Amino acid sequence: MQHIIDRFISYVTIDTESDPNSTTTPSTAKQWDLANKLVDELKAIGMEDVTIDENAYIMATLPSNVKHEVPTIGFVSHFDTTPDFTGANVKPQIIPNYNGEDIVLNAEHNIILSPKYFKDLLQYKGQTLITTNGLTLLGADDKAGITEIVTAMEFLIKNPEIKHGKIRVGFTPDEEIGRGAHKFDVKKFAADWAYTMDGSQIGELEYENFNAAGVKITFKGKSVHPGYAKGKMINSMLIANEFINELPKGEIPQETKGYEGFFHVTHLTGSIEKTDLELIIRDHNAKKFKKRKEVIQGIVKKINKKFKKQFGEDICIAEIKDQYYNMKEKVEPVFHIIEIAEKAMKDLGIKPLIKPIRGGTDGCQLSYMGLPCPNIFAGGHNFHGKYEYVPVESMQKAVEVIVKIAELTATTDFAKEKSKKKK
Repeated sequence: MQHIIDRFISYVTIDTESDPNSTTTPSTAKQWDLANKLVDELKAIGMEDVTIDENAYIMATLPSNVKHEVPTIGFVSHFDTTPDFTGANVKPQIIPNYNGEDIVLNAEHNIILSPKYFKDLLQYKGQTLITTNGLTLLGADDKAGITEIVTAMEFLIKNPEIKHGKIRVGFTPDEEIGRGAHKFDVKKFAADWAYTMDGSQIGELEYENFNAAGVKITFKGKSVHPGYAKGKMINSMLIANEFINELPKGEIPQETKGYEGFFHVTHLTGSIEKTDLELIIRDHNAKKFKKRKEVIQGIVKKINKKFKKQFGEDICIAEIKDQYYNMKEKVEPVFHIIEIAEKAMKDLGIKPLIKPIRGGTDGCQLSYMGLPCPNIFAGGHNFHGKYEYVPVESMQKAVEVIVKIAELTATTDFAKEKSKKKK
C-alpha cells in the first residue's frame, strides 16, 4: 500500500486547480505540471503509444497479451481540481489504523474531521486514511482515480500471466469546470467502452447521472434618489429576489436526494440598476428536466409582464444552456459493460452500490460522443473542501477492480459474446 500512498501524494501536492473564467485548454498553465509528470510516469512503467496533445489530453496503451479478439476497453480520470476550494500547498496527513474518533486536521484553527458529523468515517475503522491539513482540499477528486489507473497498469505490466486485451487510458484537464470531455478525441482513443474512475465510496458503480443546464439571468433596474423614488425606482436586486422566491419550494440541493432534481442558485451580484443571477438545473428524468427549464422561462415571462408598462422593455433576460445529459440512454443498450464491472466487484468481495450520480462526470459527455463510459468508485469522500479524505484500502480495491475488469473482458465467454452482439 505504501506504493499507492507515495504515488497519490506525489500527485496531490501538485496544484492543478482549474479556472472557469479562462478560455484556454487547459484553463490553467499549472495543470501542465502534473500532465507532463504523468506522461513521463506512463512511459517509465512501460505503457506504449503515450501521447499528450496541445490541450494536455493524455492517452496511452497497454497492448493485449492474448491471441484471440478482445474488446478494447479504457479507463479515464481527470487531473484538475475544483476552483471551489484551494488546491495549492496541499499537505496530506496519514492516519494509520484509524480508531473511529475525531481527527484533528488543524489544531491552530480547530478544524476537526469528526464521525459525529461525517458518519461514513466509521466504515473505515482500522484502515489508513489520507486527509487534508484543514486548509486545502485533498485532490482525491480525481487524483485517486489517476493513482488507481496508473498503479493497475503497472501491476498488469509486471504480471503478464494475467490475461487482458488492449487497454487504453486517458487523463483529462478541466473536468471540474465541465470541459473535461470537450476536446477528448474519442476516435483516437479507439475503445469499445471505458470507465471513469471518479466515484466516491468503495463499491459505487454508476451509469445514471443528471441532465444538466446552466442559467444566467440579468435583471435591469432604474436608479433615482430614494427620497423621490415613488413610482420611479426599480431595484433590480429586489426583482432578482422575487425571481428566486418564485422557484418551487424545497427543490434545492440540501433538501433533495436520489433521483430528485433541483434548482440551485450559485451566484448573485447586483446593484439597483443591474443584477446578475446564475443557477443550475438538474434532473435525471428528461421530461422533468425539460419542465424545469420551462419553469424558469415561465417566471421570466411573468416578471417581464409585470414590469413591461413601467420599464418599457423586458426587465429580465435569461440564457439557458444545456451542459450534459443522462448517460443511461447510451449505456443501457450495452449493459454488459455494467455487468462486467459488477461481476469484477463481486469476485473481489466488494458489494456493488449501483445508484444514480447526483452530478456528472467526463463519462456522461463521452457517452454521448460515442464512448459508453459508466463511473466506478475512486474511494474519496467529502470532495471539494477541507474535510476531504480517502482510505488507502479503497484505492487498493479500485486498483484490483480495474485489473479484474481487464481480466474478465479478455478471458470470459460472457464478455466475448457480449462484444459480438454489440457489433
